[in-house]
Amino acid sequence: MKNSEPDPNSTAEDVIPATVIEEKPVLKAVGLAKRYGKNVVAVNNVDITAYRGEVLGIVGESGSGKSTILRMLNLEEQPDTGSYELDGIYAGDLFKLDRSEQRAIRVFHIGIVYQNPHIGLRMNNTSSGNVAERLIVAGVRNYSQLRQAAETSFRASEFPLDRMDDPPLALSGGMQQRVQLAKAIALNPKLLLLDEPTTGLDVSVQALVLDTLRRVQRDIGTTMIVVSHDLGVIRMLADRVMVMRHGRVVEQGLADQVLEDPQHAYTQQLVHAKL
Repeated sequence: MKNSEPDPNSTAEDVIPATVIEEKPVLKAVGLAKRYGKNVVAVNNVDITAYRGEVLGIVGESGSGKSTILRMLNLEEQPDTGSYELDGIYAGDLFKLDRSEQRAIRVFHIGIVYQNPHIGLRMNNTSSGNVAERLIVAGVRNYSQLRQAAETSFRASEFPLDRMDDPPLALSGGMQQRVQLAKAIALNPKLLLLDEPTTGLDVSVQALVLDTLRRVQRDIGTTMIVVSHDLGVIRMLADRVMVMRHGRVVEQGLADQVLEDPQHAYTQQLVHAKL
């Protein structure tokens, strides 16, 4: 609709204010809490909102609760309290679904790249077989379709097609992460979760993996949540950032603002430690 010039003869009562339309979040989690035993509070009343195509970074040192949150968002772990919605998938709290329904949502709508590839991959199977496994669970049975879909995912993750039949065990750490990424995006998930995706990789390999993740996010446009203790990773990938300490969110906002001008003493400590 074209903007029209205001009528100079109109009164204040005649002018209708512009309507602000807020986009509905893709992900909305409210009041997440998780305790292990009597004394260990892993997550304490955390709210998370993420929008379509956004990259949300969650940072904090080991034990801050960030990986526990990722497992809950991947429906691997139930919270003690809290609710979780993914727009367009289910009209209600995903935590209230039974395990088979949650497993189906993980297959079709959520992809994850683990810090340790041994968790996400069958290391002695072929790389193409790892990707095909996800497709088979989703109902794809035809060999040529499986092969073509796997090749598409490998191209997107910038994995060399001439290595796709090699087992992950024979690949470098960076290549293993690309296999995990290919598997994670094979069904164009609504949500992509990344758990310390560059930990343990050489600096040059880290840069290549991060560049691939940025390209995948740009091309596919999926919502991403990346967990890391490395602020360099967050600076490169995230639009917004949440800073966690002892299971709580102590600061959050646009990544540039939080990392360039941190307000909380703990965030300042994290930022200055990386300078």
